[in-house]
Amino acid sequence: QNPKDAQDPSIIVAFPLTKTDDKGSHLDASLLIWTTTPWTLPSNLAIVVHPDFEYAEIFDQTRGRKYILLESRISMLYKDPKKANYQILSKIRGRDMLGWRYKPIFNYFVEQFPDCFCVIPGDFVQSDDGVGLVHTSPAFGPEDFAAATEAGLISSNRLPPNPVDEKGCFTSEIPEYAGQHVKVADKAIVKSLRGTDRLIIDTQVSHTVKFCWRSDTPLIFKAVSAWFVKVGETIPEMLQHIHGSNWVPAFVKEKRFANWIANAKDWNISRNRYWGTPIPIWTNEDYSEIVCVGSIAELKELSGFEGDVTDLHRHEVDKITIPAKSGNGVLRRIEEVFDCW
Repeated sequence: QNPKDAQDPSIIVAFPLTKTDDKGSHLDASLLIWTTTPWTLPSNLAIVVHPDFEYAEIFDQTRGRKYILLESRISMLYKDPKKANYQILSKIRGRDMLGWRYKPIFNYFVEQFPDCFCVIPGDFVQSDDGVGLVHTSPAFGPEDFAAATEAGLISSNRLPPNPVDEKGCFTSEIPEYAGQHVKVADKAIVKSLRGTDRLIIDTQVSHTVKFCWRSDTPLIFKAVSAWFVKVGETIPEMLQHIHGSNWVPAFVKEKRFANWIANAKDWNISRNRYWGTPIPIWTNEDYSEIVCVGSIAELKELSGFEGDVTDLHRHEVDKITIPAKSGNGVLRRIEEVFDCW
C-alpha cells in the first residue's frame, strides 16, 4: 500500500424516480448520490440505501426540485443549511424505498440490464459520509459487487458491466471515452453533466487514496475474471466432520474454526501474473471445452507434442496446444498462474 493525498472530483448527482410504491408517491423527486469517481457512473446499476436509516424528501426552492437524501447530510448540498432555501416535505425509511426504480444517468447498459436501476439494501452505507445513498457500479468495488449479487442483479452467469481494460482505459463499450484512462475521463464526464438537471454539486475534494508502489499512480478497484475452487458445496460435510471430532482447546472448534468454515467463500486460486506455477487448464476460445491436465505424460498424449517437457513455466508450456475433441477450435492454456502460497 502507498497511501497519498490526492485531489478528485466531488459531485452530487440526481437520479429521477420512475417507479415507487403503489400510490406513486415521490415520483416527482430524485435520489441523490455523492461520488468522487465520476468514471464509474456509466456502469451504474443500482443505488444502495441503509434499510434502517430515515431519509428526507426536501424541496429545494432555489432549484425548484425535490430531492431525497439523509436529513443529517443536507449540509452536503448547502454551505450554510440554516440560510438555505429548502423545506423538508416528508421522511422515508430506507426499507420502504427498496425496489424503487430510477432513470439512469447514462444508457450504455440499459438494454442489457433492464431489470436493474433500482434501490437495493446495504448495511455498509454510512450516515456520516456522502448523502446516505450510494451509487453502485458492481465491477468497481467489493461492497458494490456484494450488494448487487445479494440483490440478484448480477451473478457468475450474469457479470456486471466492466468497460475498463487492464490499462485502466475505457473500452469501446463507452464510445465517447474509449481509449481514455478513467481518471482522465473524469473531467469529460463531469463536463457532459454540466448544464443538465442531473449535476447538483460540482466541486473538488482532497483525500487519501491508494497509489501503486511501483508506478506511483492511483489505484482503481476493478473486478477481473478468476478461477475458483467451489467451497460452498462442501461446507456441510466439513462442519459435520468438525462437530464429530475432539479439539484441544475446545473453544477453537466452535468459536474459531467452525465459524470460519461456516462463512467460507469460494477460493480464488488464480493470479494474473507471468511468473508462477501455470494452472494446468487448457480451453478453447469460448470455454465450451475445458481440460485439466494431470501430468506431463497426459499433456504430451493429448497434444501430440513430441519434444521434451521439462520446464513447466509459461514460456514453455503455453506454446503447447491441444486439438479440441469437439472440433471447435484449439485448446490453449489459460493465462493465469496459481496463487503463490
